[in-house]
Amino acid sequence: MNKKLLSLLGIARRAGRLSLGFDAAADAMQNNQCRLLLLANDLSERTVRSITRTAQQTDTRMIVLDIPMETLGAAIGKLTGIVSVNDKGFAEKMRTLCDE
Repeated sequence: MNKKLLSLLGIARRAGRLSLGFDAAADAMQNNQCRLLLLANDLSERTVRSITRTAQQTDTRMIVLDIPMETLGAAIGKLTGIVSVNDKGFAEKMRTLCDE
């Protein structure tokens, strides 16, 4: 699951379908662009609490990955622990990969 998901994240990044980082993801959620929110497993509790609040307010599906920020960052080319997937097709495929 991890290799396929990381590969798909890289493709989505190159396609311009991701918002990276807390502020960009929060903006995408508030503008109703975010289809799926992915979090690294080593984010601080404060960050998780804050982004979870925004996700709940905007009714955005959120998944905490079994992947640390360093690995996630290597896949997408930027060190971040919060990724907003802004494309329906990519989001559905990533949900499927996460459920496996």
